[in-house]
Amino acid sequence: MSNEGETPENRLRRELPEEVPAAAAESSGPEQLDEKDEPSLTGRQRLVKGLWPPRVTRAQLIVALLLFGLGFGLAVQVASNSDSGSALRGARQEDLVRILDELDNRTQRLEDEKQGLEDQRTELENSSNQAAEARKQTAEKEKQLGILAGTVAAQGPGITLTINDTKGTVKADMLLDAIQELRAAGAEAIQVNGVRVVASTYLADSGKGVSVDGNKITQPYRFKVIGKPQDLEPALNIPGGVVQTLEKEQATVTVERATKIIVDALRAAKQPDYARSSSQ
Repeated sequence: MSNEGETPENRLRRELPEEVPAAAAESSGPEQLDEKDEPSLTGRQRLVKGLWPPRVTRAQLIVALLLFGLGFGLAVQVASNSDSGSALRGARQEDLVRILDELDNRTQRLEDEKQGLEDQRTELENSSNQAAEARKQTAEKEKQLGILAGTVAAQGPGITLTINDTKGTVKADMLLDAIQELRAAGAEAIQVNGVRVVASTYLADSGKGVSVDGNKITQPYRFKVIGKPQDLEPALNIPGGVVQTLEKEQATVTVERATKIIVDALRAAKQPDYARSSSQ
């Protein structure tokens, strides 16, 4: 059929169904796009999205500051070394020799100081050891002098001398002879009836007894003597010695050896009135 006699209204009716679906398709496009997922991103877009905006944690900030400080210090050190190296490379031979001499002198001074400090340490250690040894010897000497002066108690091997004088014929001079004989035989500490015998000890007759340093004692007279028993006992028993003399006075004498004699009678230390040490 020819379309030449077709009116404009008929032509519009014929073409309209084809345009309406197109419009409907255009109108339905946005709705279909909203229902679907967003379009996929490219690799570059993902990288940008991950880096911006930046998410900085506290730990990352501290690490960044530390790295910055380390880099700055290294840069300063490198610059300083470069300046020093440049200065040395540009120095004259005389200047280099002078610098080497100064370094050698400084090294020598440091070695001397080190040696001096080591010598001082050795001297202090030796003096400390000497002081400790001196204190030890002083304490030992004090004990020895205390024993001789009667200010400290003593113990050791020795003998016990007992004199029974029932007749009252034993006099002070006889006991003094016994003390002198014991001292000559090596007695180191002597005690008579609870009285310590020292260098200044004196004996005197007192009625029916004897006084030792003003302390009256009576028989039996008991001597506690510290020393070598093998020397003390024979010294008393020699012919014409102490034992025979006392026996002639009708006294009974007994001498006994012992491995342990205790002399515990003490004397107060007495300050001399006139004697002074001559050492200055």
